[in-house]
This record gives sequence, C-alpha cells and structure tokens, in this order.
Amino acid sequence: MKKSPADTETSVRSPQVSIKASVSQNLAEYLRLLEDQDVQDLHALVLAQVEPPLLEQVMAHVGQNQSKAAVMLGLSRGTLRTKLNKYGLL
Repeated sequence: MKKSPADTETSVRSPQVSIKASVSQNLAEYLRLLEDQDVQDLHALVLAQVEPPLLEQVMAHVGQNQSKAAVMLGLSRGTLRTKLNKYGLL
C-alpha cells in the first residue's frame, strides 16, 4: 500500500520539529497577532508564503534540475516551471 504524504511526514522528520508542527505553531502565532483584524483568503496567503521557499529549497537540493525537482514535489515539469516563473525563480 502506497503511503500518503501525511504518513510520510511522520516518518521523515527533522530531529527537532516536523514541518507540520512548525507551520501550525507559526500560524497560531500569526492568528494571535491578528486579534480582531478581518482576514480574507488566508489559504492563498499561506501558499504564497510557503510555496516559494519550498521551491527554492527543493531546486537547490537537486542542483537546479527541474526534472528531479518535479518528481520530488509530485508535479509535472510544466507545472513546476509555471510555479517557478510565478515566483520569479527561473
């Protein structure tokens, strides 16, 4: 049976903190600081903050090889190129 990304997350983690725990902690702090401010489209905001460093780190890890990065990310190479272009990472 193939493992889901959530299953993999628990088996592949840094000695200090999992990605999920780190994101959760930072989001809790962000929301706490918002207090009563009206926020819309939090999902898009989080993706815009998380996706660029994810792409940068994966590209660095694979020596800028887009084919390897696409496989690692579970994306098509075309989708990866679109995302890299979107964030000015090409």
